[in-house]
Amino acid sequence: MAFIYLSRSTIVYFKHNDMESLRNTLEKITVGNKRAKELRRYIIVEAVYQNSGQIAPLNEIIRLKEKYLFRVLLDESNSFGALGRSGRGLTEYHGVPIEKVDIVTAAMGHALATEGGFCTGSSRVIDHQRLSSSGYVFSASLPPYLACAAITAINVLEDNPALITKLKENISVLWKGLSNIQGLSIASNPESPIVFLKLEMSTDSAKDDLKLLEAIADHCIEGRFCVCSNLKEIDNRQMSFALWESDCSYRLPIQILICSRHVNP
Repeated sequence: MAFIYLSRSTIVYFKHNDMESLRNTLEKITVGNKRAKELRRYIIVEAVYQNSGQIAPLNEIIRLKEKYLFRVLLDESNSFGALGRSGRGLTEYHGVPIEKVDIVTAAMGHALATEGGFCTGSSRVIDHQRLSSSGYVFSASLPPYLACAAITAINVLEDNPALITKLKENISVLWKGLSNIQGLSIASNPESPIVFLKLEMSTDSAKDDLKLLEAIADHCIEGRFCVCSNLKEIDNRQMSFALWESDCSYRLPIQILICSRHVNP
């Protein structure tokens, strides 16, 4: 979110993953605004939402983008290397031509297991980036070994498409195992690599909800699970939490809730 505030743009929010709310928001921005077509306007969304594990409906977003003449900036940090037949992300998952998304960004600390990130788009976007960021080439460029690690990870994904298939199988197994836990329900999309659980019934107190989730987290940690409670509120103050395996050197959605004895027999 920091880059949005640093851009000094006018920021307007719509309800989480709600396309009717997005449509109403775009309508309000464009109707009656004589300068609307002169402004650079962007719809900024995550492909897989970090705080809910839900997947953005890209087809509808593109339809609204074209209707109201906006650009789309898509964050693929949680979907690149996880969604789609070959792991190419949300566009492949929805069958949307990549050309319809104006800017794609992604952090490389997830599926690629390295650091840094990338931002790509049309040749005009890239030319503008090169011109505007030339002053940062020597102060904020990615170390070569991290760039090589990212390239190698991409090559591994391309050479081993079975990894994506295995990830989908793991997600299915995880969903099956978590579906019948009394008092908890899954809040994320069934195909999302990020799996979230939430309390089925809130105590009507965010503080008490958090205490309950922390108690669950402490219990899981005793069983060698690494658990973190999420402070974001969803669905009438019901809280969600995500779980990761404790022995992982980096956080990978594929290993959510995998016990250490399964990884290190």
